[in-house]
Amino acid sequence: MSVTEKEINNPVKKGSFIEENSKSLLFIIGAVVVLIGIYIWYQNVYLKDRAQEASAKMYKAEQYLGVDSLAAKALTGDGGYPGFEQIADEYANTKSANLANLYLGGIYLRKGEYKKATEALGNYTETGSPVADPLALGLLGDAYSELKDYKQAATYYKKAAEKASNKFTSPMFLKKLGLVQEQLKDFKAAEDAYTKIKTEFPASQEAALIDEYIARAAAMKK
Repeated sequence: MSVTEKEINNPVKKGSFIEENSKSLLFIIGAVVVLIGIYIWYQNVYLKDRAQEASAKMYKAEQYLGVDSLAAKALTGDGGYPGFEQIADEYANTKSANLANLYLGGIYLRKGEYKKATEALGNYTETGSPVADPLALGLLGDAYSELKDYKQAATYYKKAAEKASNKFTSPMFLKKLGLVQEQLKDFKAAEDAYTKIKTEFPASQEAALIDEYIARAAAMKK
């Protein structure tokens, strides 16, 4: 048998890469299997358990949220139950932590801590909720507006108005969008935002006096 025939019949010859590195390859394959197992456990067991724990602990902070005098406890806890700050920090990657970031954004805004509000709301991840998602964007607009970063505020108000188009939140954010566009001296964009309220949400509360805003923006753009 020729050398070529031997090589064909016995492709894994002595000194080949596969033969010399078989132990390393088996180790790599084994490591990959272990990592996959860890990932499955992390997603289906660890995160699930942490999510349940976070949800069980956060209800007290949610109770405090609606009472102004207890806002501090909603933030930092009461000694027995954690506040939103601890939930967001210690239970990252859970739905409760995500919701805690939204709560934190609203509380910080009310306290006048606008930079903290942008940080907390920036950590919020969209969930598909037609209420929470546009609210988070709108609150970001509010925070940037208070920081006088009107360009960023306009960006988030526009996103909030478009996120879940409805007669309750969209006209509110469109009006705020128009106001910050006026601050940016973009009166055409302001007029467009106000006009959208009139044409698309005529039954909304914001539409009642919107003609005055449209007229003002139209006059200023000349």
